Amino acid sequence: MSKRRNEFPQRESRQSSIFGDEDDEEYLENAKKYILEHGINPPKPRHLKGRAIGMWHSKMSKLRKSLFLENASQEEKLFDNAMGDISLTRAQKSEIKSVLEGLPDKAACSSDSYNNIEDSEFKKKFLENINGKLEDRIGKMEVEQQNAYLDQTLFEELEQKLTEEEYIEMLERRSSLPCNKMKEKIIELVETHPVVLISGETGCGKTTQVPQFLLDHFIEQKRGSLCKIVCTQPRRISAISVAERVAEERAEALGWSTGYQIRLEKVSPRNRGSMIFCTTGVVLRQMQVDPCLSEYTHIIIDEIHERDIQSDFLITLLKQVIAKRKDLRVILMSATLNAETFSEYFDNCPHLNIPGFTYQVKEYFLEDVLLRTRYNFEEYATLRQARGQTLKVREFISLIEPHIKKLKEENAYDQYVYDQLRSPLSENLDLSLIYSLLLYICHSEEDNGAVLIFLPGFAEISALHKLITTSDDFPSWKYLVIPLHSQMPTIQQKEVFHKPPYGVRKIIISTNIAETSITIDDVVFVIDCGMMKVKSYDKYSNSESLECKWVSKANASQRKGRAGRVKPGVCFHLISKARYEMLETYTLPEILRIRLENVILTAKILQLGKIEDFFAKLMNSPDPSVVSTSLELLKRLEALDDNESLTPLGYHLAKLPLSPQIGKMLLFGALFNCLEPILNIAVVLDYRDPFVLPVGREKEADKKRRELADRCTSDHIFMHNLIKDFEILNDHEREQKAFCWEFFLSWGTMKQLCQLKQEFMQNLEELGFVPNTKPNCKQCNCNSKNIDLIRAVICAGLYPNIVIRSAQGAQGRRPISALHLLNGKRVEFHPKSILAKQNLPFPLLVYYNLVKSKSMYIHDATPVDPLHLIFFGDNFDQLTERGQQFITINSLKFRCTQGSSGVIKALKNKLNNFLEYQISHPNVVDLRKRNEASTLFKTIIEVLKGNGMSNYPYNSNEWSNYIEPNGLIQGTYVNQDGYLVLSYIA
Repeated sequence: MSKRRNEFPQRESRQSSIFGDEDDEEYLENAKKYILEHGINPPKPRHLKGRAIGMWHSKMSKLRKSLFLENASQEEKLFDNAMGDISLTRAQKSEIKSVLEGLPDKAACSSDSYNNIEDSEFKKKFLENINGKLEDRIGKMEVEQQNAYLDQTLFEELEQKLTEEEYIEMLERRSSLPCNKMKEKIIELVETHPVVLISGETGCGKTTQVPQFLLDHFIEQKRGSLCKIVCTQPRRISAISVAERVAEERAEALGWSTGYQIRLEKVSPRNRGSMIFCTTGVVLRQMQVDPCLSEYTHIIIDEIHERDIQSDFLITLLKQVIAKRKDLRVILMSATLNAETFSEYFDNCPHLNIPGFTYQVKEYFLEDVLLRTRYNFEEYATLRQARGQTLKVREFISLIEPHIKKLKEENAYDQYVYDQLRSPLSENLDLSLIYSLLLYICHSEEDNGAVLIFLPGFAEISALHKLITTSDDFPSWKYLVIPLHSQMPTIQQKEVFHKPPYGVRKIIISTNIAETSITIDDVVFVIDCGMMKVKSYDKYSNSESLECKWVSKANASQRKGRAGRVKPGVCFHLISKARYEMLETYTLPEILRIRLENVILTAKILQLGKIEDFFAKLMNSPDPSVVSTSLELLKRLEALDDNESLTPLGYHLAKLPLSPQIGKMLLFGALFNCLEPILNIAVVLDYRDPFVLPVGREKEADKKRRELADRCTSDHIFMHNLIKDFEILNDHEREQKAFCWEFFLSWGTMKQLCQLKQEFMQNLEELGFVPNTKPNCKQCNCNSKNIDLIRAVICAGLYPNIVIRSAQGAQGRRPISALHLLNGKRVEFHPKSILAKQNLPFPLLVYYNLVKSKSMYIHDATPVDPLHLIFFGDNFDQLTERGQQFITINSLKFRCTQGSSGVIKALKNKLNNFLEYQISHPNVVDLRKRNEASTLFKTIIEVLKGNGMSNYPYNSNEWSNYIEPNGLIQGTYVNQDGYLVLSYIA
């Protein structure tokens, strides 16, 4: 770049502008020569400042556009808004016509009657679903009858336990819990009311004791055979840990009176006289088969204050069920909850509160922390921030000044504390403040109990961990510092439960995973930063966002409750008492901050009628515009028809425990016989990225990830290759763990992904699309090495999530590309994407995860060919302009050679017809055989090769010659000469 700068004259005057000077024409002539020679903007004049820089860029963009149009061919000028060229040879067109003539038309599905679907078990269940209602099915299931012999057996077993020393010891421990004092009242309320609310502070014992109270009461009354309790938990780790704790308290192994069930894992208890702990999603899936939950007598929904969508969904359904099932008892439990709201929802049902912690926990706020630590917020930084965030600072001042005035009247603190409280920086997340408080606790507090620090996310955990472990104040022989985050290795997570050696203090730095999911008994001190990361759906950008927000009062109470499990505790909230009073009481319900496609499909498979009517029955109804967006996507995926009823495809997607886009991709993987690669991609998108983030080794982990990717140009195919490499080491656990250790992978997560493949295969087998549950079965994988087809199937599932990549210029020798969605919004690859640091000129890509945090980030992407979009996109249309044929897919426009558009349309229609038939007549497609399906699919597969990615120019200098002139980039294509041409939104 330095050489190029010397070639272009710089203005010497620092005051003059390049615009409006008498030598303007000379400057522009030099600029034209530079652009024509190098294909990029000339170096910016060094003297430009402020607004003049923007004016210069605008002028250069217009100059580039004019030069592009002057030098383009007449054809390019006329059709520069086309996304790409679609060309079929004469032989291809002849062959396709021949194939189409030899194939009969399959009768298209009619949503009016579906009479064209041949009689089958699928047709029977499908028609029952779309024509029935949930209330008609409730009450038709038979409820278990009492068994006198089993009643006596369970009674004698419990009597025998009362003579066993281990069980007696456990009863004594349980008797000390606050919950035990209200045992008789709990049993009485549950016996006499269909719905009961029970609230109690963390540590009172409600989660572990209430199910046991109810079960033991039935057994003691010799009615044990009539009792089966299900207790739902919002998280997998909670369901397992609570079940293990309850089994331990009953002095028995899991699988006797106590069990658990989560996705991919299950330990069943005995059939009757038992209790099972499970995730809420498990119960919802059981309701698809048995909507009245006739297997259970008691349903306990725990942690309802979190207002997750599945709990809200289940509560709404149970309100309908208890109207039909008079014997069913529903118990709603939470550490903190808005009792009046839930009570009113269930017609003023009774509410029982269990007061008190196991031990007292003293609560302090920022004022108290400043008094103890004498921490100082820098004044210069405060003033600088005040200028940049005027509105925010004004809001802060209006909040804090009345509070300080009140404190002064009470003579609560000294002037130093008041001065520090006035700093706007006191509202920021300050790791140095946390460090100072930790130092105070470790040096001033007599108790040597563990310290639990709550932070919003991994970045903050990593930074604080580094700050502590590199400090002389916290030597490793005296302090054990453990980070805790969902993406950290399981071994590292389990460390938090172990007691450290004598004389060593344990310091845990965690996200809100430690708020309710797990209990660490030896925590005495809690430091609550007052913030957490909240995932929500942004209807304006149609993306999910992950933002750092204030916790709710319910969250703060839960965090406080982590202390004082075995002795009195202390909780420091790093927010002022004034800010605490302004916090929301509860976190916004999840139904108001998520995408709704999965919720809608679940509602449809449960036969809940019009979705707006069902949402109106929820405690909080979602935004109508978000509902409309989700309904529109489901219709575009052909999961719902215009009447909002499930289509055959929608029925299958609702049966799969996946998002509809991943589910569709999986079904197409089976139909096109490239199933295992799609399975591998689906499990990662549905479950989680298996890479872990070891604190302090982030750069090394990123390097290893890219080394493993080995210049792969698709995040999805990279995940397929990763699981394939792991499975090659099957039955060699030591080698698998060594592989995971080298590349910073979670061995546990990798094993879970492999198990998840088996679950999806079982789902597909139940639906009738695969012959067995082997992911690598030959019938389903004859095309599994066809990368073009795999990319096409990925496109079929992830459509309409399209991103367009185009050249923006160059920085030194490194080309810069821009990513835009179809609506023109600018996005970026997330740093974890293997495409983030690559500069490959793939114009069209599809993605699954779009998350808004610091920027709009695409977490995963795969490049696709225009033909992939044409065959699997919607709103297909043909048009002719000035003798040239075009195909349009929504806002995307592709130029065709003469006669190609008609052939492609006929082939696309035939494919849609066959896919519709296969979906409504589930069976195993084996493309190795010679039949109608294989003939058509093989023709399609050959066409889907398209131009092939190998035909895109890899030399970035070539495609940087055509640069977006002015406005939003709509698309790019490679013309016959190998140049990347842009089209743009006017």
